[in-house]
Parts: sequence; structure tokens; C-alpha cells
Amino acid sequence: MDYRTVVRTGAGRVNARVLALRSSRRWGPLVRKHLTVVTYTGRRTGRTFSIPVGYRRKGDVVTIRVGLPDAKTWWRNFLGEGNPISVELDGTDRQGHAVARRDEKGRVTVTVRLHPSDRTPS
Repeated sequence: MDYRTVVRTGAGRVNARVLALRSSRRWGPLVRKHLTVVTYTGRRTGRTFSIPVGYRRKGDVVTIRVGLPDAKTWWRNFLGEGNPISVELDGTDRQGHAVARRDEKGRVTVTVRLHPSDRTPS
């Protein structure tokens, strides 16, 4: 089995456990500070996918660093001009526009700009 196959095989199991942790009463609040769920439409399949990802948020910008980007394909939906995405924040799905960039060292970052109309009142 090649590296990508091993990562993909284990990803479903890991994602299921992460989602369970996010929804647990005991660990959920802590886990949700660092992990969210993004939902997007596949560029080739047109299917909707939801996956857990690590993130950082500053105002209306959410930054997702993609670990092992060569073994994953989801972020490629956001290359070039990017595409719409939904990000679960504070128990609410927020709509935004995501753009993926690969740096000179091969690291991939997906930057999500949340739509202003989705701002929650302060």
C-alpha cells in the first residue's frame, strides 16, 4: 500500500473519533476551540463533504493549515479563485469563501473569509 492510501484509509476512522470528541460534554468545549467542521461541495463530483479540521480565527478570517497536503485532496477544491465553504463556529454554520495556497516549502494554507452578512451580533 502506498502512503496516500494508508492516510486515506485511516482518515475516516480518525475523523469519526474527532467528531465524537467535539460533541462530547466533557471534551467538546476544549476540542471545539481548535477543531471545527468545514462543509464544501466537491469540484468534480458535486457531492457535499463535511470534515473536521484544525483552525485559527481572527475576526472574520479563518486559517486552516493542511497537514500532509500531498496525501489529501479536499483543499484542492479551493485553488485559484477559491470556492464557497461553510465553517462551524460557536455552534453555528458560517458561510465564507475559501482560497488555498501552497508556499515554496510545499505547505498548504486555506484562508476562509467569512461573509459579513453572517456576522453574529456583538
